[in-house]
Amino acid sequence: MLPDPERHTVVTHWGTYRARFEEGRAAALLPIGEDPDPSPFGNSMIDALANPSRILHPAVRRSFLEKGHAAGGAARGAEPFVEISWDEALSLAASELERVRASHGNGAIYGGSYGWASAGRFHHAQSQIHRFLNCIGGYVRSVQNYSYAAADTILPHVIGDKRGLVSQHSSWKQVAAHAKLIVMFGGVPRKNAQVSSGGISRHILVESLSAASRAGAELVTISPIRDDTEAETAPHWLAIRPNTDVALMLGLAHTLIAERLADRAFLDRYTAGFERFEAYVLGLTDGIVKDAAWAAHVTDIAADEIRTLARRMAANRTMIMMSWSLQRAEHGEQPYWMAVTLAAMLGQIGLPGGGFGFGYASVNGIGHAVPEISWPSLPQGTNAVADYIPVARIADMLLDPGGTYDFNGERRTYPDIRLVYWAGGNPFHHHQDLNRLRAAWQRPETVIVHESWWNPLARHADIVLPVTTTLERNDIGASSRDRFIAASHRIAQPAGEARDDFAVFTGIAERLGVAQDFTDDRDEEGWLRHLYSLARQRVAEAGHTLPDFETFWKDGFCLLPELETHPALLADFRADPVAASLKTPSGRIEIFSGTIDSFGYDDCPGHPSWIEPDEWLGAERAATFGLHLISNQPAARLHSQYDSASHSRGQKIKGREVIRLNPADAAARRIREHDIVRVYNDRGACLAAAVLSDSVRPSVVQLSTGAWYDPADPSDEAPLDKHGNPNVLTRDRGTSRLAQGPSAQSCLVEVEPFEGPLPQVTAFEAPAFAGRPTK
Repeated sequence: MLPDPERHTVVTHWGTYRARFEEGRAAALLPIGEDPDPSPFGNSMIDALANPSRILHPAVRRSFLEKGHAAGGAARGAEPFVEISWDEALSLAASELERVRASHGNGAIYGGSYGWASAGRFHHAQSQIHRFLNCIGGYVRSVQNYSYAAADTILPHVIGDKRGLVSQHSSWKQVAAHAKLIVMFGGVPRKNAQVSSGGISRHILVESLSAASRAGAELVTISPIRDDTEAETAPHWLAIRPNTDVALMLGLAHTLIAERLADRAFLDRYTAGFERFEAYVLGLTDGIVKDAAWAAHVTDIAADEIRTLARRMAANRTMIMMSWSLQRAEHGEQPYWMAVTLAAMLGQIGLPGGGFGFGYASVNGIGHAVPEISWPSLPQGTNAVADYIPVARIADMLLDPGGTYDFNGERRTYPDIRLVYWAGGNPFHHHQDLNRLRAAWQRPETVIVHESWWNPLARHADIVLPVTTTLERNDIGASSRDRFIAASHRIAQPAGEARDDFAVFTGIAERLGVAQDFTDDRDEEGWLRHLYSLARQRVAEAGHTLPDFETFWKDGFCLLPELETHPALLADFRADPVAASLKTPSGRIEIFSGTIDSFGYDDCPGHPSWIEPDEWLGAERAATFGLHLISNQPAARLHSQYDSASHSRGQKIKGREVIRLNPADAAARRIREHDIVRVYNDRGACLAAAVLSDSVRPSVVQLSTGAWYDPADPSDEAPLDKHGNPNVLTRDRGTSRLAQGPSAQSCLVEVEPFEGPLPQVTAFEAPAFAGRPTK
């Protein structure tokens, strides 16, 4: 048995908390004192433990229980469930896995997961499912993620690796001390910085922005939404048209060239291919001069404003920040490539407070100066199946088995998936064009899901296995973006018959004869002790110490020292571009990439380019659907997690997700504050509650992601979503043939007052249950 803690600590994506108990029950989660800007979300995790949407028992779709995989998938999401015993559920899951392996091979199994299900190092659903599936012979996996798939693919071509995307950023402290101008494409939204995978010891954004302002840095936020940046000193807001950031940067680049402000010495020494890009900017290759006047027409930002910003960027130590959201759009590779190019033209890459960085405030911890420690996690083993897909192409894979597609210079073939096994994450939240996904989801023979709540993923499964939440199991939290390690103590008993993922997979592994391979002869406590022992070794190698396990478990929290110094991103490369050459073909920053050019992709040419999206406010389609939808991250939950909890539900109006629109757009459509509106295009429609705000630029609407999909009639091909999920509207198309990332932020819609009786939101109710089918 694990030793009793002296203080109960809980590690979550929103922060680290101490539990307060009343009458033997967890009554509150209190942020630790080290956190200067704690998230208010913690207590919602307690009230969600027993809300009506909890899954209390294993359940199977009724026709699947009767007919097995021969039932087909057409009724998924519209059919009652039958609750069964754990023994029957585990045996059924094991038999389906064995059937598919025997008949079609492990290449017919898709292992779906998204890493945000838990902040723990052991009860990490993605690691658990991958380890299990590898123990039985492997599975088709996904690469990339929905957060920054396009960036993940383009940056290695440009700078040789992914530095400045998820790690090794110039620190906020360094930026605050040295930058005089911080230009933030997409802003630095505080709501996004309230979360981080692996847990949080302190939220750093507010204090970092305050420090920069106090040191005299000027903030410029470039976004369709003004409050994408909240700071003590209001930043200068450039209300750009969505998806036109590349055009703006081209206008800036032209001014730097025309006024001889570009750092030619830096470009000559540290970059490759600038002359090809310069010819493009000057219009020598296509006849279009990309000057400030041209950029003004595209972006709706005045030409003088663009020229002035370019001059100020050249005259000051300037940090270019870009949110992850910008690359979740058509041609999403281009803004990242262009940001690196613009920073190279300024010649400040590698200098304190200068250069570029991606994802500041997209999650907490980006720019946090922390020791480089590789925290241990559950080993996933080796996957014997080599096949994979880009993460956002799951619907294409299910709809077109055997079809071919381009990806990063390869011509690939979609596998024929017969069984989907999903643990952690919710594709009915993060995928685009949910009506298309629903059609694709009918294709597999079997869908097995681990879930804690009856969210849309669980409702669209054949076999549903109830799993515990973070508060119902013991774990260890640690994050590569932070400097802590903490115990995450169980503070509540599992709801109903819920088991943790490890116990579920162990039960199936026993039936398939691989239990020893999966468990490695360790239970939960054994794994926690083992992982902590590895952590102590790695911390010691970094010159620090951790207490023994018993002391750690009782106290619950250890904070490592903050780094005294932290190098700027690519400082080593700037100091010696030969000894620290980049892992690109030239060893330098590739403004022109011969590799990408050789692919021959018309949607991703060999240098940064402005390519008009199919859906933006300058498209013909805007005459029919005249509003650009920004489906950004929510403030009251993480993705769709805990949408059923009190904090998220308290932000809704009349039970619906809020859509913000400019007062002028609302007036033109006879929409008043808090009206329920229908948001629609030719892909789908949803209901939402209108909030009027001049923080949203004209012709733009903002509807956050994560409202649980709630179709009015699940049997319809394209039902009205009653709740406000924007992904019934977004387009399921890859960013380009290079990255094939999600492009949700390129989406045009229209909005009108909803007429007729208001349908009841049923997203947070349990589905219908039925008795066992008679034979």
